[in-house]
Amino acid sequence: MIPSFDLKETAHFFEDVLAFRRARHDETYSILHKNNLTVHVQRAGAEIGEQSFYLEVDDIDLLWEFIKYNVASLRVKEPFDQAYGMREAHIIIPSTKTLLFIGQLIKNKLHT
Repeated sequence: MIPSFDLKETAHFFEDVLAFRRARHDETYSILHKNNLTVHVQRAGAEIGEQSFYLEVDDIDLLWEFIKYNVASLRVKEPFDQAYGMREAHIIIPSTKTLLFIGQLIKNKLHT
């Protein structure tokens, strides 16, 4: 579950940038779906801690081409190769203290 300072803005990020669809939304809670993925977002106060989560995809570069203009105003790190065999992009989810890692296994590299 992702705690959010502005539930509406955070839900719109998942809908507008990552093409999730809203299954439930009220003033305190949102549930969003895409394919076999589900994300829960909850309204939170200012004292929430930092967190992160990892979304593994089949083609990070194709996804990046799809979302890069929609995340241009956010704190992001474009796709890059990690020493542990993943190609990743990083996005701070709006109105949260949450870092979204989006990654893809680099072919011919093993996790260490």
